Amino acid sequence: MEVPFLDLGAQLGPIRDEIVAAITRVVDSRQFILGDEVRRLEEQLAEYSGVRHAIACSSGSDALLLALKALGIGPGDEVLTVPFTFFATAGAIALAGARPVFVDVEADTFNMDVKLAAEAVERNPRIKAILPVHLYGACCDMDAIGEIARGIPVIEDAAQAIGAEYKGRRAGSLGAIGCFSFYPTKNLGAFGDAGLCTTNDDALAAKLRALRVHGRTGTYYHEFVGMASRMDGIQAAALGVKFKHLDAWSDGRARNAALYCRLLTSAGVPVIAPRPAEYQTRHIFHQYVIRCARDRDGLQKYLKAKGVGSEVYYPLALHQQPCFAGLGYSAGDFPVSEELARTVLALPVHSDLREGQIEYVVSRIEEFYKLAVNERE
Repeated sequence: MEVPFLDLGAQLGPIRDEIVAAITRVVDSRQFILGDEVRRLEEQLAEYSGVRHAIACSSGSDALLLALKALGIGPGDEVLTVPFTFFATAGAIALAGARPVFVDVEADTFNMDVKLAAEAVERNPRIKAILPVHLYGACCDMDAIGEIARGIPVIEDAAQAIGAEYKGRRAGSLGAIGCFSFYPTKNLGAFGDAGLCTTNDDALAAKLRALRVHGRTGTYYHEFVGMASRMDGIQAAALGVKFKHLDAWSDGRARNAALYCRLLTSAGVPVIAPRPAEYQTRHIFHQYVIRCARDRDGLQKYLKAKGVGSEVYYPLALHQQPCFAGLGYSAGDFPVSEELARTVLALPVHSDLREGQIEYVVSRIEEFYKLAVNERE
C-alpha cells in the first residue's frame, strides 16, 4: 500500500475549478500585488484569528522579520526563543541584527519550557522580545509566557498553527504580533510563498503595513527602512478558496491523530505518541510527530520500503547549525532538543488519509520493531 506523507493533488482536486476561477479573476483585474483579493483575505483571517488586524506579506519568514522590525528589535538586542524549530525562527532574529538566545523545550509538548524561559529572562536584561513557537500545530503555554515577559513583547511563531487554540483563544491573538506561514504544505497552503502578521495594536498594524512596502507611509515617502514583502493577489485568491475548507481539513487531521494514538497505544511499540496539554484546547496537527525510543532512522527507512512517507522535523537543533556556531553554544546545552532531533518522526496525517492507510502505517511500525526484537534474539 502507498501512503504518501502529503497529497496536495487529492486536496486540490475538488476545488480546482474554483481556484482557477479565482486566479482568473486576479488576472482580469490586473491587481497582481496586494489589491482586493489580499484585503478580503486579511479581513477573513483577522476575524478567524480573533484580532483586529491581519497584514499579509510574502512569506512566514518575512512575517517574523517584519514583526521584529515593527517592535524595534535590532543590533544589541537579544530575543528569547527555542532551538527545536524550523530555521526561520532564529534566522529572522539574526537578520534583524539581534542575537538569538535559546532555552530548551518540553519533551511532551515540543514547545518552550516556561520554567527555563523565566530563569533566562530573570538573568538577562538584554532580552527585548520573546519568540515562542507553536510547533506542529499546538500552542505554547501563553499565559505563563505572558507572566514571564513582564512587558517584554511576545511574538508568536504560529507558522504551523493557524486555527490552533489556547484555552479557547486562537493562535495569533495571544501576543503582541502573530506570524503565520502559507507555504504550500501548511494546513492552509498557498501556491507558492505567502505569510501573514496579526495584531490587536493599531500602531503596530500601521507600522507593519508600512514596513512590507519599504517603510512607505505615502507615495514615495518612507518613514522607515522596510522591505519588499507584499502578498501576490494570485496567492490571496487561492488562499481565499482554500480557507473555506481549512477547519474541515484541520478537523480531519485531528481525527487521524486520535486514531494513530489509539492504535499505537494498543500496538505497544517503543514510540511515544503526542499528548496535547490541557491548555491546548485545539491542536490542528500540522504534523503528527512520534518519538522513537529505538532506531528512528531504521524505522523511517523501513517505512519507505513499505510505501509509507515520513519526515524528520528537525534532525539538527538550531544551536548546532554551523551558521550559529558564533553564539557560543555547545552539544549538551539543550538536551531535550538534541534528544528530539535524534528521535522524532512525522507520520502522514493529512485529511485525505483513509482509516485503512493509518492502520497500515501502524502495522508496519509494529512489524519493524518485532523484526528488530527477533534479530536481537
